[in-house]
Amino acid sequence: MIRYVECPRDAWQGFRRFIPTEEKVAFLKALLEAGFRHLDLTSFVSPKWVPQMADAEEVLAALPPPQGRTYLAIVANEKGLERALRAKNLTHVGYPLSLSETFQRRNTNRGLEKSWPLVEAMAKAVEGRLGLVVYLSMAFGNPYGDPWDVGMVLEAVARLRALGVGEIALADTYGVADAGRIREVLGAVVERFGPEGIGAHLHARREEAWEKAEAALEAGVLWLEGALAGVGGCPFAGDELVGNLPTELLLPHLEARGLATGVDLSRLPALAGEAARLRALYA
Repeated sequence: MIRYVECPRDAWQGFRRFIPTEEKVAFLKALLEAGFRHLDLTSFVSPKWVPQMADAEEVLAALPPPQGRTYLAIVANEKGLERALRAKNLTHVGYPLSLSETFQRRNTNRGLEKSWPLVEAMAKAVEGRLGLVVYLSMAFGNPYGDPWDVGMVLEAVARLRALGVGEIALADTYGVADAGRIREVLGAVVERFGPEGIGAHLHARREEAWEKAEAALEAGVLWLEGALAGVGGCPFAGDELVGNLPTELLLPHLEARGLATGVDLSRLPALAGEAARLRALYA
């Protein structure tokens, strides 16, 4: 069975208008009813920077107990982690750690020198309480001219493993890696560390989505992430067509490939329609 993470948080975070809490909760409950078991659903960050997620605690409290499902929220600093540790129903926190110094400063307002100790502190703080997922962003290259090669990716994964981080999702944050680059990088990681706990969070134009997902699968990765209607993606991409992998396109392909998702595929068109409606109303 593949681990498929639906990412409404990534889809919604850049919307200009605030989605009412009750609408967020209704959508998330519909996902759960359809059989989605892994949700990246909110973040504990300053409302000054991401006002869309100001209701993180309220959203989580309104959901049914996880009961074996994954409810993940992104945190970017110690204050966010403190909020997460107090939150009801949360099972996992995610921390965005970039291979690019430039993007790390833009995304978390701190450089890599201070980010690595934070990851170590997080791993200790959540032990026995919450799962920790590190999103290794800019894992397939970056647009800033910062250093990058496959060796740097392997070194970062090895360092995370040494800190006790068991779940690492490599992110094509800018959505520019082709299938060959995705296959190369993920293949090298899986060859050295094995597939367990290695995920791929990819961004793509809709017509490229399955090719990129297939490249991850061919590399041995069985943890993919996306969003209904392909909503979201990198806010710096400068191209609204480059979004998250569209769930309603991917899941039928995965099931046809013999990879069970546990999701009722008949519900995907309506859910994708609702995701598009929310984008039309609030983006």
